[in-house]
Amino acid sequence: MSWVRAGKGTHYAWAILFVGVLGTTSALGFARFGYTMILPSMKEGLKLSYAQMGLLGSGNFLGYLVFSLVGGFLATKYGPRKVITLSMLLVGITMALTGRSDGFAFALAMRTLTGMGSGGVNVPVMALPAIWFGAERRGMAAGILVCGSGLGLIITGQLVPQIVSAYGAEGWRYCWYFLGLTILVISLASYALLRDAPEENRLLVFGGRGPFPASATASSPLTSVFRNRVLWHLAGIYFLFGFSYIIYATFFAASLIQGGLSPMAAGRLWALVGFLSVGSGFIFGTVSDFIGRNRALTLVFSMHALAYFAFALTNGLAGYYFSAVLFGLSAWSIPSIMAASVGDYAGPRLAPAALGFITVVFGIGQAIGPALAGYIADFTRSFALAFFLAGAAASLGILGSLRLRAEKAF
Repeated sequence: MSWVRAGKGTHYAWAILFVGVLGTTSALGFARFGYTMILPSMKEGLKLSYAQMGLLGSGNFLGYLVFSLVGGFLATKYGPRKVITLSMLLVGITMALTGRSDGFAFALAMRTLTGMGSGGVNVPVMALPAIWFGAERRGMAAGILVCGSGLGLIITGQLVPQIVSAYGAEGWRYCWYFLGLTILVISLASYALLRDAPEENRLLVFGGRGPFPASATASSPLTSVFRNRVLWHLAGIYFLFGFSYIIYATFFAASLIQGGLSPMAAGRLWALVGFLSVGSGFIFGTVSDFIGRNRALTLVFSMHALAYFAFALTNGLAGYYFSAVLFGLSAWSIPSIMAASVGDYAGPRLAPAALGFITVVFGIGQAIGPALAGYIADFTRSFALAFFLAGAAASLGILGSLRLRAEKAF
Protein backbone atom coordinates (compact mmCIF):
# COMPACT_ATOMS: atom_id res chain seq x y z
CA MET A 1 0.00 0.00 0.00
CA SER A 2 1.28 3.48 -0.84
CA TRP A 3 0.92 6.28 1.67
CA VAL A 4 0.55 10.00 0.96
CA ARG A 5 2.84 12.19 3.02
CA ALA A 6 1.88 15.54 4.52
CA GLY A 7 2.97 18.35 2.27
CA LYS A 8 1.54 16.88 -0.99
CA GLY A 9 -1.61 18.95 -1.19
CA THR A 10 -3.82 19.79 1.75
CA HIS A 11 -3.75 17.00 4.29
CA TYR A 12 -7.14 15.62 5.35
CA ALA A 13 -6.11 16.19 8.96
CA TRP A 14 -7.21 19.80 8.49
CA ALA A 15 -10.72 18.68 7.53
CA ILE A 16 -10.74 16.57 10.68
CA LEU A 17 -9.80 19.65 12.71
CA PHE A 18 -12.59 21.67 11.06
CA VAL A 19 -15.19 19.07 12.05
CA GLY A 20 -13.59 18.86 15.48
CA VAL A 21 -14.02 22.61 15.99
CA LEU A 22 -17.70 22.25 15.09
CA GLY A 23 -17.88 19.47 17.68
CA THR A 24 -16.35 21.50 20.50
CA THR A 25 -18.51 24.49 19.54
CA SER A 26 -21.57 22.27 19.91
CA ALA A 27 -20.64 20.14 22.92
CA LEU A 28 -18.97 22.89 24.96
CA GLY A 29 -19.64 26.32 23.46
CA PHE A 30 -23.39 25.78 23.05
CA ALA A 31 -24.35 22.86 25.30
CA ARG A 32 -22.33 23.94 28.34
CA PHE A 33 -21.47 27.63 28.16
CA GLY A 34 -24.74 28.62 26.56
CA TYR A 35 -26.24 27.79 29.95
CA THR A 36 -24.20 30.59 31.52
CA MET A 37 -26.05 33.24 29.51
CA ILE A 38 -29.47 31.52 29.58
CA LEU A 39 -29.27 30.84 33.32
CA PRO A 40 -30.50 34.22 34.72
CA SER A 41 -33.72 34.31 32.64
CA MET A 42 -34.25 30.56 33.06
CA LYS A 43 -33.95 31.06 36.82
CA GLU A 44 -36.77 33.58 36.74
CA GLY A 45 -38.90 31.53 34.37
CA LEU A 46 -38.74 28.37 36.49
CA LYS A 47 -38.44 30.13 39.88
CA LEU A 48 -35.13 28.45 40.72
CA SER A 49 -32.84 29.15 43.68
CA TYR A 50 -29.12 29.69 43.28
CA ALA A 51 -28.58 26.22 44.69
CA GLN A 52 -30.88 24.73 42.03
CA MET A 53 -29.04 26.71 39.37
CA GLY A 54 -25.82 25.16 40.58
CA LEU A 55 -27.39 21.70 40.67
CA LEU A 56 -28.46 22.03 37.04
CA GLY A 57 -24.84 22.73 36.21
CA SER A 58 -23.73 19.82 38.35
CA GLY A 59 -26.24 17.49 36.67
CA ASN A 60 -24.83 18.45 33.30
CA PHE A 61 -21.30 17.75 34.46
CA LEU A 62 -22.30 14.49 36.14
CA GLY A 63 -23.64 13.28 32.80
CA TYR A 64 -20.47 14.51 31.14
CA LEU A 65 -18.40 12.68 33.72
CA VAL A 66 -20.18 9.35 33.21
CA PHE A 67 -20.03 9.35 29.44
CA SER A 68 -16.52 10.77 29.18
CA LEU A 69 -15.16 7.42 30.30
CA VAL A 70 -17.71 5.39 28.36
CA GLY A 71 -17.34 7.53 25.25
CA GLY A 72 -13.55 7.33 25.35
CA PHE A 73 -13.55 3.53 25.58
CA LEU A 74 -16.27 3.20 22.90
CA ALA A 75 -14.25 5.46 20.59
CA THR A 76 -11.18 3.29 21.19
CA LYS A 77 -13.18 0.16 20.29
CA TYR A 78 -15.55 1.36 17.54
CA GLY A 79 -13.87 4.52 16.27
CA PRO A 80 -14.54 8.21 16.96
CA ARG A 81 -16.87 8.84 14.00
CA LYS A 82 -19.87 6.81 15.19
CA VAL A 83 -19.52 7.84 18.83
CA ILE A 84 -19.18 11.56 18.04
CA THR A 85 -22.16 11.61 15.65
CA LEU A 86 -24.57 9.70 17.88
CA SER A 87 -23.55 11.72 20.93
CA MET A 88 -24.07 14.97 19.04
CA LEU A 89 -27.59 13.87 18.10
CA LEU A 90 -28.29 13.28 21.81
CA VAL A 91 -26.98 16.76 22.67
CA GLY A 92 -29.16 18.47 20.06
CA ILE A 93 -32.36 16.65 21.00
CA THR A 94 -32.02 17.12 24.76
CA MET A 95 -31.07 20.79 24.44
CA ALA A 96 -34.20 21.45 22.41
CA LEU A 97 -36.23 19.55 25.00
CA THR A 98 -34.70 21.67 27.79
CA GLY A 99 -36.72 24.51 26.33
CA ARG A 100 -39.88 22.52 27.17
CA SER A 101 -39.02 22.35 30.88
CA ASP A 102 -41.88 23.10 33.25
CA GLY A 103 -39.90 22.66 36.45
CA PHE A 104 -36.59 21.84 38.05
CA ALA A 105 -36.84 18.03 37.77
CA PHE A 106 -37.35 17.88 34.00
CA ALA A 107 -34.70 20.54 33.41
CA LEU A 108 -32.24 18.54 35.55
CA ALA A 109 -32.97 15.36 33.57
CA MET A 110 -32.43 17.09 30.22
CA ARG A 111 -29.27 18.87 31.36
CA THR A 112 -27.87 15.55 32.62
CA LEU A 113 -28.58 13.85 29.28
CA THR A 114 -27.05 16.80 27.45
CA GLY A 115 -23.96 16.36 29.59
CA MET A 116 -23.76 12.71 28.63
CA GLY A 117 -23.89 13.61 24.96
CA SER A 118 -21.30 16.35 25.44
CA GLY A 119 -18.89 13.87 26.97
CA GLY A 120 -19.46 11.48 24.07
CA VAL A 121 -18.60 14.27 21.63
CA ASN A 122 -15.77 16.08 23.34
CA VAL A 123 -13.54 13.23 24.52
CA PRO A 124 -13.26 11.49 21.12
CA VAL A 125 -12.92 14.87 19.39
CA MET A 126 -10.06 15.93 21.65
CA ALA A 127 -8.32 12.60 21.00
CA LEU A 128 -8.26 13.26 17.24
CA PRO A 129 -4.91 15.18 17.31
CA ALA A 130 -3.21 12.10 18.81
CA ILE A 131 -4.54 10.03 15.90
CA TRP A 132 -4.00 12.46 13.01
CA PHE A 133 -0.94 14.52 14.07
CA GLY A 134 2.65 13.77 15.04
CA ALA A 135 3.94 14.73 18.48
CA GLU A 136 5.55 17.99 17.29
CA ARG A 137 2.19 19.28 15.99
CA ARG A 138 -0.09 17.76 18.61
CA GLY A 139 -0.33 20.73 20.98
CA MET A 140 -1.05 23.07 18.09
CA ALA A 141 -3.78 20.78 16.72
CA ALA A 142 -5.43 20.33 20.11
CA GLY A 143 -5.30 24.10 20.56
CA ILE A 144 -7.20 24.63 17.33
CA LEU A 145 -9.91 22.21 18.48
CA VAL A 146 -10.60 24.09 21.69
CA CYS A 147 -11.22 27.26 19.67
CA GLY A 148 -14.77 25.93 19.43
CA SER A 149 -15.35 26.79 23.08
CA GLY A 150 -14.45 30.42 22.42
CA LEU A 151 -16.60 30.55 19.30
CA GLY A 152 -19.51 29.25 21.34
CA LEU A 153 -18.95 31.94 23.95
CA ILE A 154 -18.97 34.66 21.30
CA ILE A 155 -22.13 33.36 19.68
CA THR A 156 -24.09 32.75 22.89
CA GLY A 157 -22.86 35.99 24.48
CA GLN A 158 -24.29 37.97 21.58
CA LEU A 159 -27.26 35.83 20.55
CA VAL A 160 -28.85 34.76 23.83
CA PRO A 161 -29.55 38.28 25.20
CA GLN A 162 -31.11 39.26 21.86
CA ILE A 163 -33.40 36.21 21.80
CA VAL A 164 -34.39 36.74 25.43
CA SER A 165 -35.10 40.41 24.70
CA ALA A 166 -37.15 39.56 21.59
CA TYR A 167 -39.31 36.88 23.23
CA GLY A 168 -39.52 38.22 26.77
CA ALA A 169 -40.28 35.80 29.59
CA GLU A 170 -40.27 32.82 27.20
CA GLY A 171 -37.05 33.88 25.49
CA TRP A 172 -34.89 31.38 27.36
CA ARG A 173 -36.96 28.56 25.83
CA TYR A 174 -36.32 29.79 22.29
CA CYS A 175 -32.60 29.93 23.08
CA TRP A 176 -32.58 26.21 23.83
CA TYR A 177 -34.63 25.45 20.71
CA PHE A 178 -32.28 27.37 18.43
CA LEU A 179 -29.07 25.92 19.89
CA GLY A 180 -30.45 22.37 19.87
CA LEU A 181 -31.54 22.52 16.22
CA THR A 182 -28.20 24.03 15.21
CA ILE A 183 -26.36 21.10 16.80
CA LEU A 184 -28.58 18.59 14.99
CA VAL A 185 -27.53 20.13 11.67
CA ILE A 186 -23.85 20.04 12.69
CA SER A 187 -24.17 16.33 13.53
CA LEU A 188 -24.96 15.58 9.89
CA ALA A 189 -21.82 17.39 8.72
CA SER A 190 -19.77 15.50 11.30
CA TYR A 191 -20.91 12.11 10.05
CA ALA A 192 -20.22 13.07 6.43
CA LEU A 193 -16.66 14.36 6.98
CA LEU A 194 -15.17 12.47 9.91
CA ARG A 195 -12.78 9.56 9.43
CA ASP A 196 -11.46 7.34 12.22
CA ALA A 197 -7.80 7.22 11.17
CA PRO A 198 -5.44 8.45 8.41
CA GLU A 199 -5.12 5.02 6.79
CA GLU A 200 -8.79 5.19 5.78
CA ASN A 201 -7.63 7.82 3.27
CA ARG A 202 -4.27 6.09 2.70
CA LEU A 203 -2.48 8.90 4.51
CA LEU A 204 0.32 9.27 7.02
CA VAL A 205 -0.24 11.32 10.15
CA PHE A 206 0.37 15.01 9.58
CA GLY A 207 3.94 15.70 10.66
CA GLY A 208 4.70 11.98 11.09
CA ARG A 209 6.74 9.35 9.27
CA GLY A 210 4.32 6.45 9.21
CA PRO A 211 0.63 5.61 9.43
CA PHE A 212 0.98 5.94 13.22
CA PRO A 213 3.77 6.61 15.70
CA ALA A 214 5.19 3.43 17.18
CA SER A 215 3.21 3.81 20.40
CA ALA A 216 -0.05 3.64 18.46
CA THR A 217 0.35 -0.06 17.83
CA ALA A 218 1.47 -0.94 21.33
CA SER A 219 -0.21 -3.95 22.86
CA SER A 220 -0.86 -2.27 26.22
CA PRO A 221 -4.30 -3.28 27.47
CA LEU A 222 -6.82 -0.58 28.27
CA THR A 223 -6.39 -1.34 31.96
CA SER A 224 -2.87 0.11 31.71
CA VAL A 225 -4.54 3.52 31.56
CA PHE A 226 -5.73 3.12 35.16
CA ARG A 227 -2.41 1.81 36.44
CA ASN A 228 -0.20 4.63 35.22
CA ARG A 229 0.94 7.16 37.83
CA VAL A 230 1.60 9.95 35.34
CA LEU A 231 -1.95 9.74 34.02
CA TRP A 232 -3.27 9.90 37.60
CA HIS A 233 -1.13 13.00 38.13
CA LEU A 234 -2.57 14.54 34.97
CA ALA A 235 -6.05 13.63 36.18
CA GLY A 236 -5.47 15.41 39.51
CA ILE A 237 -4.34 18.58 37.74
CA TYR A 238 -7.34 18.37 35.42
CA PHE A 239 -9.65 18.02 38.45
CA LEU A 240 -8.39 21.34 39.80
CA PHE A 241 -9.01 23.04 36.47
CA GLY A 242 -12.53 21.61 36.22
CA PHE A 243 -13.41 22.60 39.77
CA SER A 244 -12.10 26.15 39.48
CA TYR A 245 -12.96 27.33 35.99
CA ILE A 246 -16.57 26.09 36.07
CA ILE A 247 -17.34 28.17 39.16
CA TYR A 248 -16.14 31.20 37.23
CA ALA A 249 -17.97 30.27 34.02
CA THR A 250 -21.27 29.26 35.65
CA PHE A 251 -21.71 32.28 37.91
CA PHE A 252 -19.92 34.92 35.83
CA ALA A 253 -23.08 36.57 34.47
CA ALA A 254 -25.15 36.02 37.63
CA SER A 255 -22.46 37.69 39.75
CA LEU A 256 -22.23 40.69 37.43
CA ILE A 257 -26.01 41.13 37.38
CA GLN A 258 -26.12 40.81 41.18
CA GLY A 259 -23.45 43.54 41.25
CA GLY A 260 -25.62 45.93 39.27
CA LEU A 261 -24.78 45.30 35.61
CA SER A 262 -27.55 44.80 33.08
CA PRO A 263 -27.94 41.43 31.35
CA MET A 264 -26.84 43.05 28.08
CA ALA A 265 -23.70 44.47 29.73
CA ALA A 266 -22.93 41.10 31.31
CA GLY A 267 -23.45 39.48 27.91
CA ARG A 268 -21.00 41.86 26.26
CA LEU A 269 -18.37 41.09 28.89
CA TRP A 270 -18.94 37.33 28.46
CA ALA A 271 -18.66 37.78 24.69
CA LEU A 272 -15.32 39.53 25.28
CA VAL A 273 -14.13 36.46 27.19
CA GLY A 274 -15.23 34.34 24.26
CA PHE A 275 -13.53 36.57 21.69
CA LEU A 276 -10.23 36.56 23.57
CA SER A 277 -10.43 32.84 24.27
CA VAL A 278 -10.73 31.74 20.65
CA GLY A 279 -6.97 31.57 20.17
CA SER A 280 -6.03 30.65 23.73
CA GLY A 281 -5.79 26.90 23.21
CA PHE A 282 -3.87 27.31 19.97
CA ILE A 283 -1.37 29.74 21.52
CA PHE A 284 -0.63 27.79 24.69
CA GLY A 285 -0.96 24.40 23.00
CA THR A 286 1.72 25.48 20.53
CA VAL A 287 3.80 26.92 23.38
CA SER A 288 3.62 23.53 25.10
CA ASP A 289 5.11 21.92 21.97
CA PHE A 290 8.22 24.05 22.56
CA ILE A 291 8.62 24.59 26.32
CA GLY A 292 7.01 21.37 27.59
CA ARG A 293 3.52 20.52 28.84
CA ASN A 294 4.38 21.05 32.54
CA ARG A 295 5.75 24.59 32.10
CA ALA A 296 2.85 25.61 29.90
CA LEU A 297 0.33 24.30 32.46
CA THR A 298 2.08 26.26 35.23
CA LEU A 299 1.82 29.48 33.22
CA VAL A 300 -1.89 29.01 32.45
CA PHE A 301 -2.87 28.11 36.02
CA SER A 302 -1.07 31.26 37.22
CA MET A 303 -3.19 33.39 34.88
CA HIS A 304 -6.38 31.66 36.02
CA ALA A 305 -5.63 32.12 39.70
CA LEU A 306 -5.10 35.85 39.19
CA ALA A 307 -8.35 36.11 37.22
CA TYR A 308 -10.42 34.37 39.91
CA PHE A 309 -8.94 36.33 42.81
CA ALA A 310 -9.41 39.59 40.91
CA PHE A 311 -13.08 38.80 40.26
CA ALA A 312 -13.60 38.00 43.93
CA LEU A 313 -12.01 41.22 45.13
CA THR A 314 -13.38 43.75 42.65
CA ASN A 315 -16.67 45.60 42.54
CA GLY A 316 -16.04 47.83 39.54
CA LEU A 317 -15.82 47.58 35.77
CA ALA A 318 -12.03 47.94 35.67
CA GLY A 319 -11.58 44.86 37.87
CA TYR A 320 -14.19 42.90 35.94
CA TYR A 321 -12.46 43.66 32.64
CA PHE A 322 -9.04 42.78 34.07
CA SER A 323 -10.34 39.41 35.23
CA ALA A 324 -12.24 38.73 32.00
CA VAL A 325 -9.24 39.58 29.81
CA LEU A 326 -6.85 37.47 31.88
CA PHE A 327 -9.16 34.48 31.88
CA GLY A 328 -10.10 34.90 28.22
CA LEU A 329 -6.52 34.95 27.02
CA SER A 330 -5.85 31.58 28.67
CA ALA A 331 -9.35 30.10 29.01
CA TRP A 332 -9.21 26.87 26.99
CA SER A 333 -5.48 26.27 27.11
CA ILE A 334 -5.52 23.50 29.70
CA PRO A 335 -7.82 21.13 27.73
CA SER A 336 -5.57 21.51 24.68
CA ILE A 337 -2.41 20.85 26.69
CA MET A 338 -4.06 17.88 28.39
CA ALA A 339 -5.13 16.38 25.06
CA ALA A 340 -1.57 16.73 23.76
CA SER A 341 -0.16 15.28 26.98
CA VAL A 342 -2.38 12.21 26.76
CA GLY A 343 -1.16 11.62 23.22
CA ASP A 344 2.43 11.88 24.46
CA TYR A 345 1.98 9.53 27.39
CA ALA A 346 -0.56 6.98 26.10
CA GLY A 347 -0.05 7.02 22.33
CA PRO A 348 -2.71 7.41 19.61
CA ARG A 349 -4.37 4.00 19.97
CA LEU A 350 -5.12 4.42 23.67
CA ALA A 351 -5.56 8.20 23.59
CA PRO A 352 -9.41 8.21 23.59
CA ALA A 353 -9.54 5.85 26.60
CA ALA A 354 -6.80 7.72 28.47
CA LEU A 355 -8.42 11.08 27.76
CA GLY A 356 -11.76 9.66 28.86
CA PHE A 357 -10.20 8.56 32.15
CA ILE A 358 -8.65 11.92 33.05
CA THR A 359 -11.81 13.67 31.85
CA VAL A 360 -13.88 11.67 34.35
CA VAL A 361 -11.72 13.05 37.15
CA PHE A 362 -11.98 16.49 35.53
CA GLY A 363 -15.76 16.02 35.43
CA ILE A 364 -15.89 15.25 39.14
CA GLY A 365 -14.36 18.67 39.74
CA GLN A 366 -16.93 20.24 37.42
CA ALA A 367 -19.80 18.45 39.17
CA ILE A 368 -18.69 19.56 42.64
CA GLY A 369 -17.78 23.14 41.76
CA PRO A 370 -21.14 24.69 40.72
CA ALA A 371 -23.16 23.00 43.48
CA LEU A 372 -20.71 24.02 46.21
CA ALA A 373 -20.42 27.57 44.85
CA GLY A 374 -24.21 27.85 44.60
CA TYR A 375 -24.68 26.84 48.24
CA ILE A 376 -21.98 29.29 49.28
CA ALA A 377 -23.71 32.06 47.32
CA ASP A 378 -27.06 31.24 48.93
CA PHE A 379 -25.50 31.23 52.41
CA THR A 380 -23.34 34.37 52.07
CA ARG A 381 -25.59 36.18 49.55
CA SER A 382 -22.41 36.91 47.61
CA PHE A 383 -20.23 35.15 45.06
CA ALA A 384 -16.95 36.50 46.45
CA LEU A 385 -16.12 33.48 48.62
CA ALA A 386 -16.94 31.11 45.76
CA PHE A 387 -14.47 32.89 43.47
CA PHE A 388 -11.84 32.83 46.24
CA LEU A 389 -12.33 29.06 46.37
CA ALA A 390 -11.76 28.87 42.61
CA GLY A 391 -8.56 30.88 42.98
CA ALA A 392 -7.28 28.56 45.71
CA ALA A 393 -7.89 25.49 43.52
CA ALA A 394 -6.06 27.11 40.60
CA SER A 395 -3.14 27.84 42.94
CA LEU A 396 -2.95 24.13 43.78
CA GLY A 397 -2.92 23.52 40.03
CA ILE A 398 0.27 25.57 39.79
CA LEU A 399 1.97 23.31 42.32
CA GLY A 400 0.74 20.14 40.61
CA SER A 401 1.95 21.34 37.21
CA LEU A 402 5.41 22.12 38.55
CA ARG A 403 5.71 18.52 39.77
CA LEU A 404 4.50 16.92 36.53
CA ARG A 405 7.07 14.59 34.97
CA ALA A 406 8.32 15.71 31.57
CA GLU A 407 9.21 12.28 30.19
CA LYS A 408 6.75 9.96 28.48
CA ALA A 409 5.02 7.29 30.53
CA PHE A 410 4.45 4.79 27.69
